[in-house]
Amino acid sequence: MVVAGVTGVAVLLVARRSFDAVSAGFHQPAWLWIGGMLSAFIVLTITYATPRIGVTAVVGILIAGQLAAAAAIDRFGWFGSERIALHWPRLIGIVLLAGGAALTLRK
Repeated sequence: MVVAGVTGVAVLLVARRSFDAVSAGFHQPAWLWIGGMLSAFIVLTITYATPRIGVTAVVGILIAGQLAAAAAIDRFGWFGSERIALHWPRLIGIVLLAGGAALTLRK
């Protein structure tokens, strides 16, 4: 995480040629900061889980979780997005994908 932070600051310094962009980052909405922390958590989780349950299971669970989160964002219109109803074909697709991910956990 430290390497990512240092790399991000270095890229901003090269692109903007000042620390103004770095200081502007501290004034962003809280949900952007939460997204960054969750991204770090996801990377650590993938690193920890992959040798234990396998790449296929990790990728399947990751994609199923992302689709479920995206469906919730669409359904409730979070983050300023347009509300999109959660119809049964979309729900069945998410359930089938989650079931497939669960099946990959079997050895």
